[in-house]
Amino acid sequence: MLRWVIFLIIFGIVDFYAFQTLRTVTKNNWIHILYWLITILVIGNFVLYYFGFNRSDGFSHGHAYAFGFFIALLVPKMVLFAIMVGEDIFRVPLAIFRYFTEGDAAKGNYFASRRQFISKLALGIAAIPLASIIYGIYRGKYNYKVLKYTLSFEDLPEAFDGYKLTQISDIHSGSFDNMDKVKYAVDLINEQESDVILFTGDIVNNKAEELRPYTDVFGKLKAKDGLFSVLGNHDYGDYVHWESEDAKRANLEDLKKIQKDIGFQLLLNESKYLEKDGERIALVGVENWGAGGFKTAGDLKKASELINKDDFKILMSHDPSHWEKKVIQDAYHYHLTLSGHTHGMQFGIEIPGWFKWSPVKWRYKYWAGIYQEAGQYINVNRGFGYLAFPGRVGIWPEITVIELKKAVG
Repeated sequence: MLRWVIFLIIFGIVDFYAFQTLRTVTKNNWIHILYWLITILVIGNFVLYYFGFNRSDGFSHGHAYAFGFFIALLVPKMVLFAIMVGEDIFRVPLAIFRYFTEGDAAKGNYFASRRQFISKLALGIAAIPLASIIYGIYRGKYNYKVLKYTLSFEDLPEAFDGYKLTQISDIHSGSFDNMDKVKYAVDLINEQESDVILFTGDIVNNKAEELRPYTDVFGKLKAKDGLFSVLGNHDYGDYVHWESEDAKRANLEDLKKIQKDIGFQLLLNESKYLEKDGERIALVGVENWGAGGFKTAGDLKKASELINKDDFKILMSHDPSHWEKKVIQDAYHYHLTLSGHTHGMQFGIEIPGWFKWSPVKWRYKYWAGIYQEAGQYINVNRGFGYLAFPGRVGIWPEITVIELKKAVG
């Protein structure tokens, strides 16, 4: 409760500055009333969902939208706060100077009035994140992008030259609110006509029942060499309350069964060979292994015990921190690792081929796209779905298509 009191005090200070900006630009009382009405409704809805409703059974659509509209309100006000505080850096010293030099002549009005130009500029700048967040909530979360890469390897078996794989990750089916958009994305995946489809974890937010309405939709996924999947941290049901450990285990078993019904071969610290024209590559799947308090059920040694060290290997591991902490240094050379987990934080700025930024980079060194270290590659998929914040801003949902090529020596 103390943390929330502190938070509300801070938000009150931010709101004070934000309202000052608006009041400088317009004296219309109806606009002022509308400002406070929207603020009270959004904050009240946010507090209601986070205090009035029990989240132990999961994160509902109501929670998501309460959080989303709160962010849509908070971020622009933070922009206004930053600009107005910047103006006060000049106003406060000036007020102190007037206090000591003008005295009674200033009639107590030592602070110079806020400049309309600065306030209008601040409102214009704040409108940019407001519009972006609203777009991200209503359109961005289903703004699917197909990202294509070609990776070359000297030791790729000849038969797999030109082999295509499609990676999807972080479906988070419990968050979806538009079946038609999901169907569109599944059709988009199939249009890539890849040889194999690989899913790298977090098919639900918490419970297997979230996936049931989408079983038929994802059941339409097709690839010549099949569909393979691994578990992500959310798939274990660790973030909700269960009546018993047996109920939690039963949920995981149900989730495994639904994935099988869809057509996925779930790799639980195990491997499979993909064969073509008498040659083969190893597909290795580990359970979730994450740093920083995330579940570490992944066992790379166990997953690879039935393959050869010299095999060409593709590793599916949900959390990219596994690649950073364990995989790169492993004696088995894992040519390509496929991960997800970060979602690119669902917020950032990307100019394809030139610039990429998200706050999540301060948490994960490898957070979106292709990276190469020690002669090994990782692709961190930005995610198919979304979690908590019901949208995406600048970091769009991703379908990755990777073509393997035999490097010419």
